Amino acid sequence: MGKLWGGRFTKQTNHLVDEYTASIGFDQALAEEDIQGSLAHVTMLGKCGIVPQEDVETIKAGLQTVLDKIRRGEIEFSVADEDIHMNVEKNLIAEIGPVGGKLHTGRSRNDQVATDMHLYLRKRVALLVGMLHELQKSLIGQARDNLDTIIPGYTHLQRAQPILFAHHLMAYVSMFQRDIERLMDSYKRINVLPLGAGALAGTTFPIDRHFVAEQLQFDRVYENSLDAVSDRDFIVEFLSHASIIMMHLSRLSEELVLWSSTEFNFIELDDAFCTGSSIMPQKKNPDVPELVRGKTGRVYGNLMGLLTVLKSLPLAYNKDMQEDKEGMFDTVATLEGALQLFAPMIATMKVNKSRMREAVNQDFSNATDIADFLVGKGLPFRQAHEVIGKTVLYCIQQGKYLLDLTMEEFQQFSPLFDDTIYEVLRPETVVNARNVYGGTATDQVAEAIKRGEVLLSMTEQWLAEHV
Repeated sequence: MGKLWGGRFTKQTNHLVDEYTASIGFDQALAEEDIQGSLAHVTMLGKCGIVPQEDVETIKAGLQTVLDKIRRGEIEFSVADEDIHMNVEKNLIAEIGPVGGKLHTGRSRNDQVATDMHLYLRKRVALLVGMLHELQKSLIGQARDNLDTIIPGYTHLQRAQPILFAHHLMAYVSMFQRDIERLMDSYKRINVLPLGAGALAGTTFPIDRHFVAEQLQFDRVYENSLDAVSDRDFIVEFLSHASIIMMHLSRLSEELVLWSSTEFNFIELDDAFCTGSSIMPQKKNPDVPELVRGKTGRVYGNLMGLLTVLKSLPLAYNKDMQEDKEGMFDTVATLEGALQLFAPMIATMKVNKSRMREAVNQDFSNATDIADFLVGKGLPFRQAHEVIGKTVLYCIQQGKYLLDLTMEEFQQFSPLFDDTIYEVLRPETVVNARNVYGGTATDQVAEAIKRGEVLLSMTEQWLAEHV
C-alpha cells in the first residue's frame, strides 16, 4: 500500500527523504492524544450526518483496538508512514478496512497535530502543577521543623544578616508558587481547540467544532483557522515557564551542593539521593542537585530552539513546525524527572542546626543591629555606619567577634554603648527584631507558613478540577 497522500505523485519518495522528514520517531508519544482527538472527531462526523452512524461505530471500535495494541506494544510504527497520524490511520484501515479512510473527513494533519499537542500539554501542565505542589509541601514541612534554626543570610555569597532557616526555605515556596500560578494561567491558552481549521482555511463539510470542544473538554475553539494551525505560542509559553522553574530548581540545587559540603556542613542529603566515587571511598556526592543544575541548560536550549524555528515563518503551516515537538517532549521529561526527585530529597534532608548556629556566632552578620542601636540613641545612621565599620575592623585585627568585646572596648568607639548591646547582638534578638510582614522574625515566618498552607489547599482544589 502506497502513501495515503500519494495520488499526486509519479514516483516514490527517496528513502533518505522519508527518514529525514519522518516524525514518527518522536511523535509516537502523541498516540493516546491522537486517538482521543480522532474519537471525538468521528463522533462529530456522525452527529452532523457527514459519515453514516454505522461507519462511525465501526471506526470508533477500530480506533479502540488500535489504541489497545499500542498500549500493549504490539504495533510497530513505520517511518514510511511519516507520523503518528498516518501510522494510526494505516493501522485502522488494516483493522477495519476501507471504511477507516472516512475518519479523516473534514480535517487535515495540520489541525490534527495541533490538537494532539494541546491535549498532550494540557495533561502535562496539570501534572507538573501537582509535582510543584508536592515540592512546596516538602519545603513547608522542613520550614515548620526549623522555626528555631538560625542560619547566616548571604548577599554576594558573603554573610550578611542572620535569618531563620525556615525563612530561607519559604523563599523557595514563594518562587514555586509563582511557577504554579504561571502554569495555571497558561492552561487557559492551552485549552483551546484547533480541530476543524483544516489545512489552513477551514473545511467545506458542515462540521460542529464546538461539539468536538465539548467532547474533548476544551473551553473554547480557535477563532481564526490560520491562527489555529500555525499557533505554537502555547508551547513557547510552556517552555518559558519550564525554564523559569528549572532556574529556580537550579538555584536551590546550588545551595544544596554548597550546604552539603564539608566547608558549610549545614545539611546532609539522604543516601538515596547521592552517589559515591569510583576511586575515593569517603565521597558522598550530591549528584541529583548537580544534574538538575546541569539539565537546566537543555531546557533553556529548547526554548531558544523553538523561538528560532518560529521567528520567520509565514502563515500558515510549514514543515519547519515539525521541530516543535522534540524540545517539548524533552522539557516535560526533564522537568518531571527533576520534580519527582526533589520533593522526597527535600523531605528527607537532615539539617545540622548546631553547625548553622556555630556559623552565625562566628561572623559579623549582627553588625547592622549595632548601627540601628546607635541610631536609636540619636546618632545619625551614616555616623553609626562608620562607627561599626571601625568596630568590625578592630575585631578582625584582634581575632574577636562582636559578642566577644568588653564594654570598655565597645565604648572606645562610642560612649553611647551600654550593657543592653549584648542582648541586641544575640542571634535570636537580631532575627526577631525583623518583625515586619515578610521579615525573618519567628512570628512572621510562622504566619508565612500558615499562608503557604492555604496556598497548598488552593492548589489542591485546582488539581481536583483539572487532573
